[in-house]
Amino acid sequence: MNLQERIEELRTHALKSLELIKDVKDLSDFRVSVLGKKGTLTDILKGMKGLSNEERPIIGAMANEFRDKVTELLEEKRVELEEEALNATLAKETLDVTLPGKKEHSGSRHILTQTQEEIEEIFLGMGYEIVDGYEVETDHYNFERMNLPKDHPARDMQDTFYITEDTLLRTHTSPMQARTMDAHDFNNGGLRMIAPGRVYRRDTDDATHSHQFHQIEGLVVDKGITMADLKGTLDLVMKKMFGQSRNLRWRPSYFPFTEPSVEVDISCFKCGGTGCNVCKHTGWIEILGAGMVHPNVLEMSGLDSTTYSGFAFGLGQERIAMLRYGINDIRGFYQGDVRFLEQFGK
Repeated sequence: MNLQERIEELRTHALKSLELIKDVKDLSDFRVSVLGKKGTLTDILKGMKGLSNEERPIIGAMANEFRDKVTELLEEKRVELEEEALNATLAKETLDVTLPGKKEHSGSRHILTQTQEEIEEIFLGMGYEIVDGYEVETDHYNFERMNLPKDHPARDMQDTFYITEDTLLRTHTSPMQARTMDAHDFNNGGLRMIAPGRVYRRDTDDATHSHQFHQIEGLVVDKGITMADLKGTLDLVMKKMFGQSRNLRWRPSYFPFTEPSVEVDISCFKCGGTGCNVCKHTGWIEILGAGMVHPNVLEMSGLDSTTYSGFAFGLGQERIAMLRYGINDIRGFYQGDVRFLEQFGK
C-alpha cells in the first residue's frame, strides 16, 4: 500500500472514530494518537524519504489537507462535548438565577487602631510629629530619665516585666520624650510630638485592667510654654473626641516627670454633668494625666530649664474607646472575637 492510500485510509478511520467519541478526554487522546509527534500521520510521513521529487509535494499536500481537516473537526467536537457536559451538569442541579449573590466579607481596622488614627489626625493638624519607640526599653530611659531613680517609691506604681536588671518592657511611652529631645535640634525650633504605642505593667486582668494596653504620650518643649498652652491643647483635643459641649476640670496630682501635675476630667457626655451610671453620678469622667515637664527631665536632656519649658500628657486609647463606645470590658480588645470587633467596623 502506497503512502497516498495509507493517508486516505487514515482519513476514513479518523472520521468514523470522531463520530463515536463521547468524552473530552478521549477526544484529546485521539488527537495525540493521530496528529501527535508519535501519531499515525507522523509514522506514515516517515516513508516520504523514499519518494521521488515529483511525489513528495503531492503527498505533503495531502498530509496538510488531512491535518487541517481533522484539526477543524476536533475543535468542533470539543465544543460540542463541553456543551453536552455543561447541560448534563445543569440538568442535575437546581439553580435559581434570581437568588442574590454571596456578599464578600471584608475586614476592617481594629477599634484601637481607628481610635489611634483619629487622635493622630488631630495632632498632625496642630503641627505635631508622630514618633515610634521600643517596647523593650532600658531602665535608664524608662525610669531614670523620667526623674525616677532606682530608689524612687513611685516605681512601685509601675511594676513591670524585667528581662534583665536594666532591660524591661516599657511601662509608658514616656521614654520617647527623652529619646526625642536627645535627637532634636532646638536651635531650629521647639519640639511638638506624640508617641503612640503598647505599654506593659504587672496588673490583674479584669474588666478594667490589663497587663498590656496602649498609650499616646504627648510632649511640647519650647521657650515660653505655659500651663495655658497645655489647657488649650487638651481642651481642643477632648472636644474633638467627645463633642464641643464638653468641659474640662483640672485637679492637682503627682507624676515624677511633671511639676506641677494634674489629672484632667471631662464633663460626662451622657448626662451632661447631671450625674449618671457612666460618670458614677459625679458629672465628671477622669480621662488623662498631664503636667508641665519637670525641670530635672529638661536638664537631663541638656536643656536649660530657665530658658526652656514644656508640657506632657498621656492618653489611654482603650479608655477613650471604652468611654466613646460604651465598652465595659477591656479584655474584648485583645481576645480577637469577631462578633465584638465587627461592631466597630469601618
